[in-house]
Amino acid sequence: MRRTSKSVRSLNSLLPTKAAEEPKNRITSGIGTEFWSGSAKRVFSSTTVESVRQRQRQTKLVTVCIPDLPEFRRQMLGQKQAEEAIVSNFSETQQHVQTRDEGKGEEEESLFNVKNFLWHGGSAWDAWFSCASNQVAQVLLTLPYSFSQLGMLSGILLQVFYGLMGSWTAYLISVLYVEYRSRKEKENVSFKNHVIQWFEVLDGLLGPYWKAIGLAFNCTFLLFGSVIQLIACASNIYYINDKLDKRTWTYIFGACCATTVFIPSFHNYRIWSFLGLGMTTYTAWYLAVAALIHGQAEGVTHSGPTKLVLYFTGATNILYTFGGHAVTVEIMHAMWKPQKFKYIYLLATLYVFTLTLPSAAAVYWAFGDELLNHSNAFSLLPKTGFRDAAVILMLIHQFITFGFACTPLYFVWEKVIGMHDTKSICLRALARLPVVIPIWFLAIIFPFFGPINSAVGALLVSFTVYIIPALAHMLTYRKASARQNAAEKPPFLMPSWTAMYAFNAFVVVWVLVVGFGFGGWASMTNFIRQIDTFGLFAKCYQCKPSATTSPPAPAAMHH
Repeated sequence: MRRTSKSVRSLNSLLPTKAAEEPKNRITSGIGTEFWSGSAKRVFSSTTVESVRQRQRQTKLVTVCIPDLPEFRRQMLGQKQAEEAIVSNFSETQQHVQTRDEGKGEEEESLFNVKNFLWHGGSAWDAWFSCASNQVAQVLLTLPYSFSQLGMLSGILLQVFYGLMGSWTAYLISVLYVEYRSRKEKENVSFKNHVIQWFEVLDGLLGPYWKAIGLAFNCTFLLFGSVIQLIACASNIYYINDKLDKRTWTYIFGACCATTVFIPSFHNYRIWSFLGLGMTTYTAWYLAVAALIHGQAEGVTHSGPTKLVLYFTGATNILYTFGGHAVTVEIMHAMWKPQKFKYIYLLATLYVFTLTLPSAAAVYWAFGDELLNHSNAFSLLPKTGFRDAAVILMLIHQFITFGFACTPLYFVWEKVIGMHDTKSICLRALARLPVVIPIWFLAIIFPFFGPINSAVGALLVSFTVYIIPALAHMLTYRKASARQNAAEKPPFLMPSWTAMYAFNAFVVVWVLVVGFGFGGWASMTNFIRQIDTFGLFAKCYQCKPSATTSPPAPAAMHH
């Protein structure tokens, strides 16, 4: 009897315990745990797997020695299956991490691996470069035009206001992503070879109706965001080579931008994001310095704001400027530790302020109301080597931003046709090509560089990146149980759920009334006037008139 109790005690030590289940939890649960670091993987592989095998050997010996304990055999069988599941899950998860985290693993093996340095990115710095680079592209050239509509003071204040509001809603999107993913991983849902998108987050947290709303607004915004980049390419290159009209340049750059189908995901934009931010930094400071050196134009006036239509058109262009986080979820999913994203967009916005505020203020100071008829700041600056360099750099950056805006659309299309899990880059690229064709076509129909930004900002950005995230956050955490079990608690700047709810309600009301309401009215009024003046399929929007062609009346263009 003594021998039997001793054997039972030794056997009980082999039964599953909470501590023994910890490695499994670390494999299949939340984001941002230390499992995702390479050191944790090495510890797991060297200790936990070996202990599992040792327990399996001990299990076999014990089962042979005591064949008369059927209940114990059943428990040991369950233990063995659980341990085998741990090993299986570890193998599967490790393969998933290696697929998704291949760049990081290879960097540990070879510090100077060129492929990793250029191609694989998932760090917080990569996300910062992606956010800052994507936030300002061609809109940098239209902000002086918005200042001429708003006036200097309103232009500066609205940039700061919408920049901070955009950072807040980007934070809300990141919180909802973490909440959605943590819930799904508790259900053992695998995201191997699958990129989570914003409409899927809304579906998982709020249901299919919200999924449909998010999908419609997000895809339409990204579609026209890509159209705007294509229009900007044609508008900019015209200031270097005006032998071809802007519509012809749109044909050419449409074909060039179609090559973005070969970039698999945001994980592979490391070098492009870095270069893109460098290009916009050069262009922004070129605009500021060139305007100051040029000095104020003869007879310059600064009369803005003069009309409500102009004022709200300029305001919605700034709303559009800081509403570039329609790709926030895709950028987060490309990170090794997505939980680190929370304040990245705010830090990116603070850097963007150093580009947008000096350049827009300086150009408006130099040219004043003349900008009302020149939505592209390049058109007023003298032709020099520095200006040509800025134009070329902006062209390259707009190619990069086109890829940023189009990549989520590629993902949606891949999921629709069942190609999202395909590993072949060439097959995925071929499947993505139909997405580029409507973008190309719309850029030829509506070549209105500047006014189209305001229209998209009022009608699409207002809902996609301001109203919907704020409402979704309010509804997701409306119950006390949801707030208690939230994956992310309120930030230290706003530690109260009540304060968050109140501020989200303010965002919804403000953007709905001022952005969508007044902004939509003003932007569409201005946009329709562009169509009346230049017509659809305009061959060369705002080009210098030829000797035989009389220019359109300035009042019809932007007033």
